[in-house]
Amino acid sequence: MSNVTRYDPFSLEPVADLFQGFFRPMRSLGFEAETPLSDIKIDVSESDTAYTVKAEMPGVDKKDIDVKVDGNVVSISAKAERNKEMKEGERVIRRERYSGVISRSFSLASDIDEGASSAQYQDGVLSLTLQKKKDAPQKRLEIC
Repeated sequence: MSNVTRYDPFSLEPVADLFQGFFRPMRSLGFEAETPLSDIKIDVSESDTAYTVKAEMPGVDKKDIDVKVDGNVVSISAKAERNKEMKEGERVIRRERYSGVISRSFSLASDIDEGASSAQYQDGVLSLTLQKKKDAPQKRLEIC
């Protein structure tokens, strides 16, 4: 499956990409920090009765993940904390910390039945099974 990326000429990402490899020789010396979550990547598939969502969230505790459903809008948020400390004897050589919140919201074509839906988190992947509401048929417009 190929990935399609939309180009935004006004985005700051090309500038960030320009400097991304600038300090690469220093990273090879073992000074690379654990990278915090930068974006929640999702896959959404649909059947007749439900949507299946898989969201990559590595390094996040299950208790720090929050999923909210409001009609057809799904919001996923997570709190990420990274504490890494390397010691040599009694001297602290390096200490790295990161704390932050990441979130992602998206809308689906049908309303979601929150009571019949389920969520599971395993191996850094959040799997959501979002059941469609039965009393909300999709609307079809007649073309004249």
